[in-house]
Amino acid sequence: EHPGGSQRREATRLLMERHLESDRDCDVFPDCVARVQKFLVSKLGGDWIFLVLLGITMALVSWTMDYASAKSLQGTTLPRIPSACPFTYSSVGSGIPELKTILRGVVLKEYLTLKAFIAKVVGLTAGLGSGMPVGKEGPQFSIFICAAVLSRFMSFFSGVYQVSRNILTVGCAVGVGCCFGTPLGGVLFSIEVTSTYFAVRNYWRGYFAATFSAFIFRVLSVFNKDAVTITALFRTNFRMDFPFDLQELPAFAIIGISCGFLGAFFVYLNRQVVLFMRRPNILTRFLTKHRLIFPAVVTLVVTTLTFPPGFGQFMAGECINSLFDNFTWTKIWGSSLPPGLGRNRVKTLLFISQFWMSAVSTTMPIPSGAFMPVFVLGRSPVLFSFV
Repeated sequence: EHPGGSQRREATRLLMERHLESDRDCDVFPDCVARVQKFLVSKLGGDWIFLVLLGITMALVSWTMDYASAKSLQGTTLPRIPSACPFTYSSVGSGIPELKTILRGVVLKEYLTLKAFIAKVVGLTAGLGSGMPVGKEGPQFSIFICAAVLSRFMSFFSGVYQVSRNILTVGCAVGVGCCFGTPLGGVLFSIEVTSTYFAVRNYWRGYFAATFSAFIFRVLSVFNKDAVTITALFRTNFRMDFPFDLQELPAFAIIGISCGFLGAFFVYLNRQVVLFMRRPNILTRFLTKHRLIFPAVVTLVVTTLTFPPGFGQFMAGECINSLFDNFTWTKIWGSSLPPGLGRNRVKTLLFISQFWMSAVSTTMPIPSGAFMPVFVLGRSPVLFSFV
């Protein structure tokens, strides 16, 4: 044996022991953190912590979007629509069809990512702040889905949600519950959207997260002095002693049938605009290459027609709140009538203008939905006047 072999082996052994002790000292802090995380998750429950944090975070995001869009309505409209055009194509539209596709097992690249989340938030805030007749439920619905999936990758909650379908359904309920302040409606809507599969264990998860999110959302409104106390987002004051007469039931049936036909025509008109934009001609190729031109033209036309001293005097910002007024349509409400026009003419102009503007505006390549515009059309006073 070589005379220096034993010393060499001894030196190698000591060096390896020194490295092992150094690695053991470095692993003390991560081990302590892992033990604390395991203790909190086991004692408090990973579901509860995750759902509470998800509800609080999404309530803050929703309230910030509403606050920013409300402040934007006080300024100009046209410069904000180009900023609403997203820098990722996956954030265009409402996002509900894409969600159904994901729940059916199809992998959509870069849809549930941080980039899509930021694009949805910025685009929806700019679109709502521009005053265009677009809705917020669908895009906000997708925003909460993206946030829920991003939260899944937090190391603190690793192992809580192993199936992405479970966390998607929770995000559905939080989105609708925070948007309208209706937790039960959020759960029911998530069941409707994910009708192909909905686990029973996700009922309480969706309801708990949606309730917490809706509560924080309404509390923030009170802190901002938008409301005196925690109330419904759209308050009603129906007379409980005599809510309606039996003779009104046929009128309600006629309104339902009329809204059904008008809804089908709205979908047809929206589809025709989309098909026209997809036709292979010179105009569509030019608009596809320059995506900012189409939303800019639509915004210019709509804002010109809705200019307050002109045709826009028929559609004020208080339209949603006025729909819940509990008195007859013959009474004078908040808006004044233009000279020389009767109430039926004003209501007819309001309905027609909102109808085609909503159908065209929802085709713009921005995060937008159609629920709230259709909601306004379905509750339009012109239907009640005709009946």
